[in-house]
Amino acid sequence: MKNLTLPTYEDVAAAAERIKEFVNKTPVLTSRTVNNEFGAEVFFKCENFQRVGAFKFRGAMNALLQFSEAQKKAGVVTFSSGNHAQSIALSSKILGIPAIIVMPQDAPAAKMAATREYGAAIVEYDRYTESREQIGKEIAEKNGLTLIPSYDHPHVIAGQGTVAKELFEEVGELDYLFVCLGGGGLLAGSALSARQLSPNCKIYGVEPALGNDGQMSFRKGEIVQIDIPKTIADGAQLQSVGKLTFPIIQKNVDDILTVEDEELISCMKFFAERMKMVVEPTGCLGFAAARNLKHELKGKRIGIIISGGNVDISKYVEFLSA
Repeated sequence: MKNLTLPTYEDVAAAAERIKEFVNKTPVLTSRTVNNEFGAEVFFKCENFQRVGAFKFRGAMNALLQFSEAQKKAGVVTFSSGNHAQSIALSSKILGIPAIIVMPQDAPAAKMAATREYGAAIVEYDRYTESREQIGKEIAEKNGLTLIPSYDHPHVIAGQGTVAKELFEEVGELDYLFVCLGGGGLLAGSALSARQLSPNCKIYGVEPALGNDGQMSFRKGEIVQIDIPKTIADGAQLQSVGKLTFPIIQKNVDDILTVEDEELISCMKFFAERMKMVVEPTGCLGFAAARNLKHELKGKRIGIIISGGNVDISKYVEFLSA
């Protein structure tokens, strides 16, 4: 990590060109109901329609496409609760690279099954008692593999930034952009694109209230580490933001907001009932925060990134029945 430098918008633009033949250009959808509720124009960038069902495929593919021949032959290892796991697994399958994924034992069953189906080997761990970073590092060193973390890597950050790049290129400049925050790859990459393509846009990162390490870090001016949060937003069940993502967020993001799990469920229900979309809890973070601020957003142009749609059907039914 010592030799890695912070990515720039130029890296995002290069990533967009590099990955374009592999990724889906996901739709930007609107809802008359939401526009009327907000008294504003709201644009949803729907990465739940990305390959593997999440934005993570962009960063994974951008990273693996830059492997040397020796790295490709040796293989890749990563750690993830689900979406990055699937993304590395599918990317490595497409490119013919062996892959090992370190996943928590309680990861959503659908995400774990999909990762296996893509051909990756899975090493399970207990997220509450073991360090996935340490496990991944040991596997990489022992087997000569390249470790690609789920968010704290310049190629991953640049790849994730292509989400917001596509959004701005399709709808033009925005007044506000709401982005979910876990480790910070999507938020950092989106911030790079926003500052280049819509410089006056206010950028908000959004976390679950039970896992507000990013908000605390943003307020304190240094990375704060917390215990694994118990939230339904499994994509944001992280202990801290990244060493590379944090300085980008510090410099470019306006604030970090939080929402309750109950608000995420309400948003899941709305997406299902009114927009006919399956969105995972983490993917609802941005919309939930925007809803809380809707009285401040009247007459504005608002972008909301829906990060993914991977959720176990049994859990999904449980959420919608709550």
